[in-house]
Amino acid sequence: MTYVARRVAYVIPLWLGITLLAFVMAQFAPGDAASTVFAREHGRPGSAAEIERTRQQLGLDDPAPERYVRSVSDALHGDLGTSYTSGRPVASELLDRFPATLELALAATFLAVVLGLPLGVLAALKRNTPADHVTRGISLVAASMPSFWVAYLLIILFSIKLHALPSFGSGGLDHLVLPALALALGEAGLLARLARASMLEVLGQDYMTTARAKGLPEWRTIGVHAMRNAIAPVVTQVGLVFGYLLAYSAIVEVVFVWPGISRYAVEAINQRDIPVIQGFVIFAGTCYILVNLAVDLLYQRLDPRIDLSSAPRPVMS
Repeated sequence: MTYVARRVAYVIPLWLGITLLAFVMAQFAPGDAASTVFAREHGRPGSAAEIERTRQQLGLDDPAPERYVRSVSDALHGDLGTSYTSGRPVASELLDRFPATLELALAATFLAVVLGLPLGVLAALKRNTPADHVTRGISLVAASMPSFWVAYLLIILFSIKLHALPSFGSGGLDHLVLPALALALGEAGLLARLARASMLEVLGQDYMTTARAKGLPEWRTIGVHAMRNAIAPVVTQVGLVFGYLLAYSAIVEVVFVWPGISRYAVEAINQRDIPVIQGFVIFAGTCYILVNLAVDLLYQRLDPRIDLSSAPRPVMS
């Protein structure tokens, strides 16, 4: 419970840092918010007096510290501001698009695990053999390819050449395959390399030699003793991958016209919709923090030997 309380306490200053970063970004963004709001509401540019009156109505003439405190208070109550472009609450716009991003992130994370984990385990079991060299080469290439480049390659191959899958939009499973694969390949390469390193460390432990000396079947030695002890760092990376894909899949969402929150943020940047950008940073940062907190709290379930009482991060004993 001490560890849980400490990890939750760490979230508070981190979240405040994210809100401060979002606020500072908004202050230095180009354009005049009052002019934008007036033009959207009235359909014409405003005079100096009208813009000043709008600025007062929006509270933009208040001191920066006061506006920051107000924005934090509003965010705690679920209010992330109002979009300059649509006039709708930013929180509602993000929540409407979040299921699409969540679907894409879950599918990409699943594919990354399915592709990367077996590849890493195989490389560890076949260490310094041709199979190991090939799998390591594949994982290195996969981890080095930028997702937008992979996305265009997949579109050319499966949409233009083979006419097998749609190249944009959302809907059924066929629309999900290409964007999920574009995001998953690079993460699968990273997971494969991490799984190989973790498995090699476990295979050299004394308890693995003891298990084999007892005459246990090899599948049981690897599947039960090795995998259970090697899985913790892999699960940590999977959590990081999932949190990353929830917040930073913008390029792939734009390429495939996927209606998620990252594409919404890119459109807001093009339109200089500052409340949307600020709200996206807070929303995405909060999701990432919560995912990492959940991963931290899963450590002891994965391996009871992990000491949660004294270290700021769990340490394998």
